[in-house]
Amino acid sequence: MPLQVNIHKAKTHFSKLLEQVSTGKEVIIAKAGKPIARLIPITKQPGKRTPGSAKGRITITPDFKAPLPELILEAFEK
Repeated sequence: MPLQVNIHKAKTHFSKLLEQVSTGKEVIIAKAGKPIARLIPITKQPGKRTPGSAKGRITITPDFKAPLPELILEAFEK
């Protein structure tokens, strides 16, 4: 369960809260007991993609360029 703190405590102890977030914990900031914000750790960004790395793993069906059914076309036009 995430730690919930009020705005005043969050401002006063922001550095300590960030230390907790850096260890993977989540902190909820509340105003009058109502959650208004969430501090969460940044997820590690995926590595650089290599062109052609999915070669042979993606297939396109023969009807890829076939017209869409009317029901789907109408949904796009709304």
